[in-house]
Amino acid sequence: MSKSSPSRMSAARRNAETILSQSRKRQESFKQEQQQAQDAMTLKTTRLRELRLAKEAADQEAADAAPATAPKRSKVRRPKQT
Repeated sequence: MSKSSPSRMSAARRNAETILSQSRKRQESFKQEQQQAQDAMTLKTTRLRELRLAKEAADQEAADAAPATAPKRSKVRRPKQT
């Protein structure tokens, strides 16, 4: 019985190590996916910020280039004549 006990222990240990290594691989894969998603979001945010700033600059240039218009005068209301 003493000979079969160490083989059982080593088999149990091998099974436990296999399960542990699979768990570690899943965790590492999950972390990599999370990092990739974060990197993609950062890239998207940066690109959208650049587009917004470029649009604002173009709008500002267009506003500066447009001739200044005189402010409209408000119409004076006259009382009704009866």
